[in-house]
Amino acid sequence: MEPVYRSVIGIARAVFAFEGLKFEVEGEEHIPATGGAVIAVNHTGYMDFTYAGLPPRRVKRYIRFMAKKEVFDNKISGPIMRALRHIPVDRGAGAQSYKAAVASLRDGELVGVYPEATISRSFEIKEFKSGAARMAIEAGVPIIPTVIWGAQRVWTKGYPKRLGRTNTPISIAVGEPLAPVGPPQELTDRLRTVMQKMLLELQENYHHEPGAYWVPARLGGSAPTLEEADELDAQDLAARAAKRAE
Repeated sequence: MEPVYRSVIGIARAVFAFEGLKFEVEGEEHIPATGGAVIAVNHTGYMDFTYAGLPPRRVKRYIRFMAKKEVFDNKISGPIMRALRHIPVDRGAGAQSYKAAVASLRDGELVGVYPEATISRSFEIKEFKSGAARMAIEAGVPIIPTVIWGAQRVWTKGYPKRLGRTNTPISIAVGEPLAPVGPPQELTDRLRTVMQKMLLELQENYHHEPGAYWVPARLGGSAPTLEEADELDAQDLAARAAKRAE
């Protein structure tokens, strides 16, 4: 029993109902009832992790998300994150976060990971880091690809929050588990290919407003292309590095 996590999920569901969010979930049966697994999630908005936690509830399970250390340092969110047993990621000491994640997987937990490492401003699948694959291989657990579409309409980088009653449709797909075999980069490439295909399939049945900021350029929206978004990310990294240097 995890009373804190159950309470948080109850509050989240109440918020979702207030917002009028309309969820369509497929592939829930791919979440294992027991044992460790890496839950790999695409990253288009700040609320992705709350939606990704819905499919595991079918088998009454919870995800331990890897999240940046700053969230744990916050006076309000920190105690909650620790109570939910999420895993802090210190970019200056990544090895410790990695070890903690592998230990959780070996203990039979579901560990949530964003292979893209940051929000995709193009809303396309960015290049993947190999951490998810390396953790799965070392812990001997499968990777479960999970794709969410519509989360960027609620709250994403560079745009105001839309946390009122928006009646936004959110589509979630859980794919078949990938076995933890092969070199990490090979498994990473396979994971990305699978998640790209899953995203395209979700988008086929989703209504996209022409010219909308949350719609990829490929689908007639005003979001930057993947290449343009990568350039914006590079500029942000350079600016943060310059600020640290000062």
